[in-house]
Amino acid sequence: MEVIGATDKIDFPEFGLSDVPAKTDTGANRSSIHCSKIKLETIDGEKVLTFHIPLDSSSGQNIFSTHDFFKKKIRSSSGHVEERYVVRTPIVLFGKKIKTSFSLTDRTEMKYPVLLGRKLLRKRFTVDVSKKDLSYSRKMSSTV
Repeated sequence: MEVIGATDKIDFPEFGLSDVPAKTDTGANRSSIHCSKIKLETIDGEKVLTFHIPLDSSSGQNIFSTHDFFKKKIRSSSGHVEERYVVRTPIVLFGKKIKTSFSLTDRTEMKYPVLLGRKLLRKRFTVDVSKKDLSYSRKMSSTV
């Protein structure tokens, strides 16, 4: 199993986003990503979920759409249960593409726009909270 630290930077290839700051959260069951303007639309008779990922370090509109989504009741860190959209998308960590799911939520007040929860971590990673950015460091050393 790969060791992951308390924080890292991950890539979302389907969204064209790289080096997105993420916090490892063993207390969270599901991973989540900071989104706004979440809207369900019907395009050509198909349900499509559109959403905005407002990251300071990225350029462009950052409006994305997907057919690969569902709704789920999720308990927030404050204990409130809310219904959220969940999207399935690949991420890249330690040079490996991993298809996983992220709940869409407003993380404006949080330091990290992405949380990596237990469903992603289980059977893939051992968490060492004394470490940080291990995947990102490996990525940077392989590009030199």
